[in-house]
Amino acid sequence: MSELTFLSAVSMAQRIRQRKISPVELAEAHLAKIERLNPKLNAFVHVDSERVRSEARNAEAAVMHDEALGPLHGVSISIKSSLDVAGLRCEAGTRLRAGHLATEDAPLVARLRQAGAVVLGVTNTPELLMAWETDNLLYGRTNSPWDLERTAGGSSGGEAAAIAAGMSAGGVGSDGGGSIRVPAHFSGICGLKPTPGRVPATGHFPASGGPFALIGVVGPMARTVGDLRALFEVMQGANEGDACAAPVSLRWPSDDETKQLRVGYFEDDGRTPITAETRAAVQTAAKALQDAGLQVEPFRPEGLEEARVLWKKFFVGAGGMLIRPMFCGRVGDLSPILKQFLEWSAAEPPLTGEGLLDAWIGRDALRARFLEQMRKYPILLCPAAAIPAFRHGERSWTIEGKTVEYLDAWSYTEWFNLLGNPAAVVPVSSSSKGLPIGVQIVGRPWEEEQVLTVAATLEQECGAWKIPPIC
Repeated sequence: MSELTFLSAVSMAQRIRQRKISPVELAEAHLAKIERLNPKLNAFVHVDSERVRSEARNAEAAVMHDEALGPLHGVSISIKSSLDVAGLRCEAGTRLRAGHLATEDAPLVARLRQAGAVVLGVTNTPELLMAWETDNLLYGRTNSPWDLERTAGGSSGGEAAAIAAGMSAGGVGSDGGGSIRVPAHFSGICGLKPTPGRVPATGHFPASGGPFALIGVVGPMARTVGDLRALFEVMQGANEGDACAAPVSLRWPSDDETKQLRVGYFEDDGRTPITAETRAAVQTAAKALQDAGLQVEPFRPEGLEEARVLWKKFFVGAGGMLIRPMFCGRVGDLSPILKQFLEWSAAEPPLTGEGLLDAWIGRDALRARFLEQMRKYPILLCPAAAIPAFRHGERSWTIEGKTVEYLDAWSYTEWFNLLGNPAAVVPVSSSSKGLPIGVQIVGRPWEEEQVLTVAATLEQECGAWKIPPIC
């Protein structure tokens, strides 16, 4: 039964249409795996088994009555617990929202249901999503299916662990500074951070507004790029509740168009060193794409350090300003991770209204210069993080004789939140300790189809996805 849960979501849907497996059988397999593994991983925080079984029976009846079936019909998925799923908890890992139940589905959840997906439950996050690991005072920490002493990442760590361990076929995360891509990299799965507005963030908490609408997005996570594509096709499309929404139509490039793409790759940013094994993964990916017929050249874009500094003003500086008043009189409800984040925020120079305006204008000017460089290299290839999954509680690492601090290790994803680029992570290799190492593929805004097509090419050449040891 457990082997069913490691099929790709696309294969699950195909076999259901062919009546080789049933939605009920698939849901029961996932529920059994959740019962067996979730006590160790702590990925799911709310599963309504009876509702899952009811939805699966309805999906099976539709198959038996030859009704029209959606592209994800009967496929069991999960949702990060910062997105509204009617009747399930949407607490974003904070005691401030303890027990909060969503009253309706977020638009993207409604789209997934319309495509036939069965929602298993919602997954764990750090408090208010402000960390690259997953732990909170409500539910505790999420562990990696590769090593229980390590994190599955954050803030979509529960999603990553659930999908990697076969407790879910795929799902939805959110990303304001690497929160889809870092957990995907840590957990050996795939993840897509889309352009702001391409997938509606309506129904997400905290809400995307002001500068956070520019950097915060929601997007799909899955074990294969093909499943990312299937989820993305269903989820994407403008929604009036998203401040960045735009009516962009799907356009998948042909093989000839893909091979004409020029890919610029860089192994590090010249500031934050990466592990030797991460460097080797980028080199492996560059060669794989070149062998597949793409034009691949060394290229490090200008402006990365400026992007890191500006992102920090928005995420750390402005983020602290918004969060701190929420805990007025309730300091005891602060999780240690969020408390540490607020300490980092308080150590930054005060962000005045004039300073925020300067940062916003500076961001737009930098983005224009960056996209000008991407005329020659519409696809960038680089690390997803400086390190593989770290042990719980670690805050710095020594790489190439230099100390890499916690906030700096994820700068490789942060740039593209600031600049609004779509970016995907694909597993490529493993560390000497058997930990997954993914690489990041970055495209121009609104060109997710190119990113996913190149990601699929890389996946086909490398084939790095593996079943974690816990399974």
